[in-house]
This record gives sequence, C-alpha cells and structure tokens, in this order.
Amino acid sequence: MKNLFFTIVCALVFSLNTFAQDSNFGIKGGYNLAAVQYDNDYETGQRHGFHIGFYGESFLNENIALQIEFLYSQQGYELENSNATFTQKLDYLNLPLMLKLYPADNFFLEVGPQVGLAVSHKEEYKGLFFDGYRETEPDNFDWGVNFGGGFKTDSGVSFGIRYHLGMGDIYDDGNPKNRVWQFSVGFDF
Repeated sequence: MKNLFFTIVCALVFSLNTFAQDSNFGIKGGYNLAAVQYDNDYETGQRHGFHIGFYGESFLNENIALQIEFLYSQQGYELENSNATFTQKLDYLNLPLMLKLYPADNFFLEVGPQVGLAVSHKEEYKGLFFDGYRETEPDNFDWGVNFGGGFKTDSGVSFGIRYHLGMGDIYDDGNPKNRVWQFSVGFDF
C-alpha cells in the first residue's frame, strides 16, 4: 500500500510539471488543531500537533495553479475532565491535491481532495491513579476535502490556513471522521 501511495505521488508531480507554464517546489510545515466528529453531531476536544512536508505548485495560467503535497500530519483528539485526560494520537501521510485560485497577485484561495494513510495510532490515558497507553488499528485509509486560503510573497514565502473535512470513517463504530485546522508556512526552493 505504501509503495502504491509513493508511486501515485511521483506520477502526479511528473504530470503536473509536464502541462504547467511555471512550477515551484518547496517545503511547508505548521500547526494542527485536530478533532474527530462522531455521528455528525458530537465533536471531540482538540489535539495540538504539527504537519510538515513537500509541495509542488504548477501554474496552468496566470491565476490558476494546481498544488500537490506530501505531508506528515499529527491528528486525533483529546478528551479532558477534572480527573483524567484521554488522547488519541493518529498520525498520517497525507496527499492533498489543491486547485489554487489567485484573484490578486499574492492572495490565493484553495480547494481540493486529500487522501491519507495512517502510519501510527496510540491512545494515552493519564488519570489521578494510573496512566496507560495502547496501540490499536484504525482504518488505514482516510479521505476528505480541504478548503483554505493564504498569502504568498513575491520571494516565495507563503502563509496559509486550511480546514480538512474528513469523509472516511476512522473506525466502524460511531462514524468518526477527522476534522483538522492547519496553519502553515511554506518556502519555495
């Protein structure tokens, strides 16, 4: 599965580069605020994490670009009361494909699908009387839609905010879906 994931990334980067007028490659990273929504009515507390990875942006014309990314992303959630804290740590390799619109020279809006592959999952419990953890197996595949916007300087530094609306169930019970706010800084090579 991981080999197929990497093959798809390479093929998309190559095809975008072939049809594009202008291309930029770079690195990006930032802060995540992640939660999980159960049965479309209950959302958990947020887990603080980060994301980091690479991107390739290819302009189709002056105002439209496609951007593919390969990101490591810490997701999951945290539940806390006066006696204990439960943290679910879900870490993914994500592959977003974003359509970016530049209505002004340096301002962009973006939307696009994302697929993810779970690479790690741990549950931690910290209570008054005992602590513990366990590793369980969620569904390895996640998918959803991203929406966002940002600002990119003429020197290639970008600042963005994005919301990931997960559509795939993490587990079979309760229809839990990922919800992630990402605040990013990127640098073109």
